[in-house]
Amino acid sequence: MIRVLIALACLCAPVAADNLRIVDGDTLDLGGTRYRINGIDAPEAGQTCKTATGQDWACGTAATEALHALTRGKTVTCQELSTDGYGRIIARCFAGPTDIAREMVAQGMAWAFLKFSDEYEIVQDTAQAQSRGIWQANSQTPWDYRAARWTVAAQKAPEGCAIKGNISAQGKIYHAPWSPWYNRTKISTSKGERWFCNEAEAVAAGWRAPYWK
Repeated sequence: MIRVLIALACLCAPVAADNLRIVDGDTLDLGGTRYRINGIDAPEAGQTCKTATGQDWACGTAATEALHALTRGKTVTCQELSTDGYGRIIARCFAGPTDIAREMVAQGMAWAFLKFSDEYEIVQDTAQAQSRGIWQANSQTPWDYRAARWTVAAQKAPEGCAIKGNISAQGKIYHAPWSPWYNRTKISTSKGERWFCNEAEAVAAGWRAPYWK
């Protein structure tokens, strides 16, 4: 039996569009709507993992590239399931007939998010047994990575609100502490830039997450 803590009551018809943007290994923008892929948690863009020999490798970048490769040239559809605490749409997404979440877990490019669903647990067990991707060695999970980065950044941020709302030629872009551009981003409140306490607040104010491509 699948354990699903996310409500499935609002299962909607698939949405298809040519306008696809990859945000990271588990998030995409499709036709102007942002979808968080259900059932998985991929390494963050700036995250590194360990190889079998103990070396660091850019698993976050690899996960983002894997999602891009999986969707390239395909018709991508997403079925809305619910929304999370940040107002993001949680969805089951497909590249052609391929279940994106299942394939990302199978490649070892994402953890099955067992806190919410055990749908991909067996797929993950196989990837782990074959030491694929993130399973080459014991690596930090993305939820622990985010928590650690937030704790450090919040100590230096105004009132502990550690998300940077930057304004550039690309528009209003926010950077969470786990963004690879976070430390290089400077905030100038005189230019209208600001700090946010969470991603939902940033999105509501008109900022967006950075795109991979």
